[in-house]
Amino acid sequence: MTDPISLHRASLVIDTHADTPQRLLDEAFDLAGDLRGGHFNFASAHEGNLGAEFFAIWVEPSFHQGHFAHRTLALIDAVQQQAARHPDRMQLAHSADDILAAHDNGKLAILMGLEGGHSIENDLGLLRIYSQLGIRYMTLTWSNSNEWADSSGDLDEPSVPHHNGLTAFGREVVREMNRLGMMVDFSHVSDKTFQDALEATQAPVLVSHSNARRLCNSPRNLTDAMFRQVAETNGVVMVNFFSAFVDEQWRLQWEAQKPERRAALAAEADRLQALGQSITALQHDRILKQFAAKLPRASFSALIDHFDHIARVAGIDHVGIGSDFDGIPAAPEGINSAADMPKITAALMARGYTSEQMQKILGGNLLRVFRETEAIGKKLRA
Repeated sequence: MTDPISLHRASLVIDTHADTPQRLLDEAFDLAGDLRGGHFNFASAHEGNLGAEFFAIWVEPSFHQGHFAHRTLALIDAVQQQAARHPDRMQLAHSADDILAAHDNGKLAILMGLEGGHSIENDLGLLRIYSQLGIRYMTLTWSNSNEWADSSGDLDEPSVPHHNGLTAFGREVVREMNRLGMMVDFSHVSDKTFQDALEATQAPVLVSHSNARRLCNSPRNLTDAMFRQVAETNGVVMVNFFSAFVDEQWRLQWEAQKPERRAALAAEADRLQALGQSITALQHDRILKQFAAKLPRASFSALIDHFDHIARVAGIDHVGIGSDFDGIPAAPEGINSAADMPKITAALMARGYTSEQMQKILGGNLLRVFRETEAIGKKLRA
């Protein structure tokens, strides 16, 4: 039997979701520096043998209301500045071939995905500009519904306007993403948006950071029927490491904390307002981490259960890694940074996964979806 660590070291490992750009912009964080409480830097990526990372360009919708595009461009620029500062260690990648070229050159491939359709400000021209700047997937919604797509995150809020899935413009967004060769990301969307987008897309579905609802009953996770539908498009579901999407008991405890968390966030916002300041996403996340630390961490085996379940239901060709590093307040036991990626390979091989199957999960499946999306875009543009 192949040694799991040797196999992991020899494989191209791709993660489709890390929220590190916020740290680059708001904390003046440098990827060459220490982790400083985060999950991702050059050292941890090297230790975990990460070959490619998709940085999430995420604009918190309430803190940046009225200037989504400005914040989006600032985050993209922060990523580009890191690439300019460290050309010996990272390479901005715009295609599947670029990922392989960076890997051959011994560099970390960094790609970008836009998390939340509100960032296009209802403008296909902005979507095209983001594509030109290197955005290679877009999550149709974040936890907030936008003007053209419903999110899974606010369906129970009567004050939020909803559309029963995708609007006509939302379908146009999906078609334009197909034409641009941009992967359509179904994470965060409502079940009805999922079905509508499935009908609209011509390309394989990407689910960049979501888990199995059968194992953890969060609306952010997918049903078994959805997994099969993703597989029918030749798409891929990337497993998220957030404990509230991994472990049902942890999720229930996290939900029970919600009133207390909201009160703490409101108190901090009031305190800052008295000083003439506004609460930032960074301060918001710090409070969430304080509350998450009050709970025992989800088990590592529960995380591996999601890989196993998706592989069994959707098929081995339709599962991968979408960690959500630097965007989650709590990861399962044993996952402290990108350096811990080899543990996933070892755990899955202990459950009987072969070397060939592991190479698909670690990166091969995502590369296939990326290539097919690029090919469809090229055909549609012609």
